[in-house]
Amino acid sequence: MKSDIEISRSIDAKPIGEIASKLGLHTNEWEPYGRYIAKVNLSVLDKPPRSKSSKLILVSAITPTPAGEGKTTTSIGLAQGLAKLDESVCLALREPSLGPCMGVKGGATGGGLSQVYPMERINLHFTGDFHAITAAHNLLAAAFDNHIHFGNALGVDPRRTLWRRVIDMNDRSLRHVVVGLGGPLQGIPRETGFDITAASEVMAILCLADNAKDLRERIDRTLVGFTREKEPVTADKLKVSGAMLALLSDAMNPNLVQTLEGVPAFIHGGPFANIAHGCNSVIATKSALQLADWAVTEAGFGFDLGAEKFFDIKCRSAGLDPACVVLVSTIRALKMHGGKDVKDLKEPDAAAVKTGLPNLDKHVESIRHFALRPVVALNRFGGDTDEEIAVVRERCAELNVPFAISDHHARGGDGAVELAKKVMEEANAHDTPYKPLYELSDSVPDKIRKVAQTVYGARDVAFTKAAERDLGDIKRLGYENLPVCIAKTQNSLSDDPALRGRPDDFEVTVRGFQINAGAGFLVVLTGDIMRMPGLPRKPRAEDIDFRDGQIEGLQ
Repeated sequence: MKSDIEISRSIDAKPIGEIASKLGLHTNEWEPYGRYIAKVNLSVLDKPPRSKSSKLILVSAITPTPAGEGKTTTSIGLAQGLAKLDESVCLALREPSLGPCMGVKGGATGGGLSQVYPMERINLHFTGDFHAITAAHNLLAAAFDNHIHFGNALGVDPRRTLWRRVIDMNDRSLRHVVVGLGGPLQGIPRETGFDITAASEVMAILCLADNAKDLRERIDRTLVGFTREKEPVTADKLKVSGAMLALLSDAMNPNLVQTLEGVPAFIHGGPFANIAHGCNSVIATKSALQLADWAVTEAGFGFDLGAEKFFDIKCRSAGLDPACVVLVSTIRALKMHGGKDVKDLKEPDAAAVKTGLPNLDKHVESIRHFALRPVVALNRFGGDTDEEIAVVRERCAELNVPFAISDHHARGGDGAVELAKKVMEEANAHDTPYKPLYELSDSVPDKIRKVAQTVYGARDVAFTKAAERDLGDIKRLGYENLPVCIAKTQNSLSDDPALRGRPDDFEVTVRGFQINAGAGFLVVLTGDIMRMPGLPRKPRAEDIDFRDGQIEGLQ
């Protein structure tokens, strides 16, 4: 059986100009990055739309196994399935981070016959967007420390610095560091740390900005620290917003590539959903809607994380209104939620699948709270039995939700035609706008409770003393009307990663807040979630090599 990288190398990819032509792009509207990648100008958003009734499809999932359940692969397969039906379609997906690529999950370009191309470049450095975001973020950190070193005219309190540094790599040793050691010429000693670039507020800002003007305004209002009198210090006071914008000038433009079957795909932005808002850029999503009849996008991890934030943060901010949600499920994940050990998930066990169905039930219920009905897509794996699949099909019939088996990994677009037909039918029948879960005028605790109780199934929310102090600062500074971006484990509907299935009678503990004034949301820290992951005992980086001019072992 061929590996993903071998499959990717076996196709006869089209020059990027042909892909751009499929979207009606002229040569002055895109810039080639080699033969198979292009940057697309923001001017395309000013073009007349291809269709006044283009539809946005969101792909989400049930609570995943550590390996993930294939949202990206399903998104790509669905787009290829729509193309098989002669539909005009464009993908809008996130860029992979080097952290997971070298760590646990591997790359994020799909798999089998449902991949975006060229997978090596996309998974590694691509067009340098992550590096630009890292540089812009760290420029602001350097300017902040430099300001303190040269007299501190703003009266910044070094003990109340909020702006940490970032790096696009899983590195637990950088979570907490001390800077400024070495004497008077080396700066002011203080405690700080690193987050992963996917958790950078600059990443969130780039992904939520509508244009360059909006990007600048968001950077300017970013909160970086406090004075000794506890007054806010924003990025505009450090006078490097223009330089940050210059570093991000190319990164703002969405990246155009193709699937293995030549379907256009925008790959742009990459915030994680467990520690950030988990969606690709607004610019890429709107470009896809502008240039095709169908735009397919995905939101990270399970519906409780990326998809909730997609609706309550991204759609609300950008004025987007999805026509359908695809809920990806797998037999292996349902068996895990049914009590099977992760190492035993390949063993047939229809009883465990049935026991795990409440997790699927909860996500279907949550989607309906947003005034949408999901299409359940069973991402089929080779060892899935007919008996196990029948269990899921029967439950979907009981829930009155469309169900489709998707074999896109093994068969590409042909394996996703059934799913594509179900999605088109559901999207064309949908005629009511989505409904946010909470109002921005709700109190911050009430927003969190509505998410925790409605989407997670929690009994209530508890706030630590530190969180209560943060709530006081949020109210004092006038940030109460921002939406909430809850940072929570992806391994459970609760904030305890050990609780599988559909937990009940649990409490979510909020231990603190981060004010992302530039991005326009409040990060709510729950459980033991960290914004800098670590590498596993055996990272995937150990399997990657470069021999005879080719990259090996990339997944």
